[in-house]
Amino acid sequence: MATDLLHSPLPKSATDLFGDPIEDSHPLWLNPSKFSDQEFDPESYISDLRTFVPFDTLRSELRSYLGALNHELVELINRDYSDFVSLSTKLVDVDAAVVRMRAPLLEIKEKILSFRGSVEGSLMALQSRLKQRARANEAREVLELLLDTFHVVSKVEKLIKELPSVPADLSSGTLNSGEKGQLSNGISFQQVENGMNLRETQSILLERIASEMNRLKFYIAHAQNMPFIENMEKRIHNASLLLDTSLGHCFVDGLENRDANAVYNCLRAYAAIDNTNSPEEIFRSTVVAPFIQIVIPHGSNRAVGVSSTDELEKDYERIKQYIRDDCMFLLDISFTENSGLHVFSFLANSILKEVLSAIQTGKPGAFSPGRPAQFLQNYKSSLDFLAYLEGYCPTRSVVVKLRAEAVYVEFMKQWNTGVYFSLRFQEIAGALDSELMNTSLVPSQNSTSNQQNSQKLLLKQSISLMDCLRSCWADDVLVLSCSDKFLRLFLQLLSRYSSWLSAGLNARRARNTSTNTGSEWAISAAPDDFLYDLRQLKGITATYRMTNKPLPVRHSPYVSGVLRPLKAFLDGERAATYLTTELREELLHGAANEITRRYYELAAELINMARKTESSLQKIRLGAQRRAGASSDVSDHNVSDTDKICMQLFLDIQEYGRNLNSLGIDASTIPAYCSLWQCTAPSDKQNTISF
Repeated sequence: MATDLLHSPLPKSATDLFGDPIEDSHPLWLNPSKFSDQEFDPESYISDLRTFVPFDTLRSELRSYLGALNHELVELINRDYSDFVSLSTKLVDVDAAVVRMRAPLLEIKEKILSFRGSVEGSLMALQSRLKQRARANEAREVLELLLDTFHVVSKVEKLIKELPSVPADLSSGTLNSGEKGQLSNGISFQQVENGMNLRETQSILLERIASEMNRLKFYIAHAQNMPFIENMEKRIHNASLLLDTSLGHCFVDGLENRDANAVYNCLRAYAAIDNTNSPEEIFRSTVVAPFIQIVIPHGSNRAVGVSSTDELEKDYERIKQYIRDDCMFLLDISFTENSGLHVFSFLANSILKEVLSAIQTGKPGAFSPGRPAQFLQNYKSSLDFLAYLEGYCPTRSVVVKLRAEAVYVEFMKQWNTGVYFSLRFQEIAGALDSELMNTSLVPSQNSTSNQQNSQKLLLKQSISLMDCLRSCWADDVLVLSCSDKFLRLFLQLLSRYSSWLSAGLNARRARNTSTNTGSEWAISAAPDDFLYDLRQLKGITATYRMTNKPLPVRHSPYVSGVLRPLKAFLDGERAATYLTTELREELLHGAANEITRRYYELAAELINMARKTESSLQKIRLGAQRRAGASSDVSDHNVSDTDKICMQLFLDIQEYGRNLNSLGIDASTIPAYCSLWQCTAPSDKQNTISF
């Protein structure tokens, strides 16, 4: 279809009344109206068309369109030939007209160029004047800055000269007439006479000097590398030294006399000159250090040959009392709301810094984790001391700022809790390991001391595990910052004990007699050694002997665990894989017979002992009644303790029989179970075994 459009016939004349208009004779993609656009670009137009129109077709259409234009031009000339011929006659004397028009145009051009030159000259002159004005403004600003600097320096020197007029001993609180005449700069005599002491007056003057020094620093920062400023550096330096010295003396005097107003003004002066280190160091050296030296002697004052413990708890208590008595005065001032004194950190850079230095010099062993018990005690005491210091912070942001102080971070770095945990790890894990290295099961001789939740641990290995597990969370062992490590140790202890048990049982199953396997205890253990669950029978006697408890109505909790290991073993994946049905039945019946036999022996021993004890008690009661002259009829219609014990055992063996049935064993076919039934069952149930 595109080919048909491209090979359309030549356009017909616009005057052909029977043909199509010339606009309709072109292809859709050729739009001649674009040729007359002012922004028409032939190259881009052809480039766009060549993306979808072949070059030959495009050339052919353009030539056809050119032919059509030429034909149309001829038609127009023929149609308006008379006008075309007369066109040349109207162009007579064109050169003369051009000459006449050139003169005024040249004149206008000269005027425009002349005006343009004058404008450019005026513009250059204006720009030059503006630059001169800018330089003049800069010079004026510099001059004003230098003048202000000179005036401030002179003012500071004048104010500093007035400081010696205030007596060094400000305790009298009076001024003579000559001294009064020298006080100026906004400090009136009326203020002094109305109760403002000389110390406070001096502090106010120092605060004003500090504010002027702050202005001076601002001016110097904006006028660096100028000869005028360099020539004044010595004067500025001397003024700064005099200010620091006078401010230090006034601050110390205010602290010694507890003059709150003077100290407040001095701190504001220090804050104005951005000098926080000086008051913190002054407070540390003059107020804090002497007392800390008494509490923790260090340096040259430490007595030679005198042994002292490295414990810190009592030292911290004395330091806390000292802070309450002697440091609260300054701390309250520094924490005054909206005072601008929040930039100071006396808690960290004065108190804590001196305490840390004293401990490092006087008691370096306090930080040593080589003695874990003392290290932990000192560490907890130190955390308590830090919490005490944080208690003086009025807001949470102040607490955050305190903890971010360099001395606070340095203090915490002294406590190497990682080494402490390593020592505790060796101690706790080593204790369990040494107990598990025994080549035999070791029954505990004092298992009653390890009773918890009415359950007793009978093996020393198990008791050692429990002690080690408790040690992980004991107050005298645990460090909260290492709680994740202690939790991991707790789980490792359980895993170690579990591995010890599994290795022993596996070695016993495989009958591995090789040495140094860590499983000798399981290989050498007798079958009876694995039946310690049954030892809980003896707890029945303690439950009902000499008590008023009623007859039992349900079995003891231990019964459910007697056959649980056997059932778990038989239900395991390995037993199901490697044991034949015959071998499984043989193993099941053999284990059940042995467990029941041991059960009967323990129950019979328990009942015989209970009956002997009850008989002895009965004889004692009879003798007591005869001596008291009472009737010899001592029949007691109440149920005896032995009956209660037998009833509890009877309920237990019934549950035990049901557990045997769940394993597929008829309890009545086991001789030991029948004997156990006869031993514990009531008289009306002796001949019938039923659950």
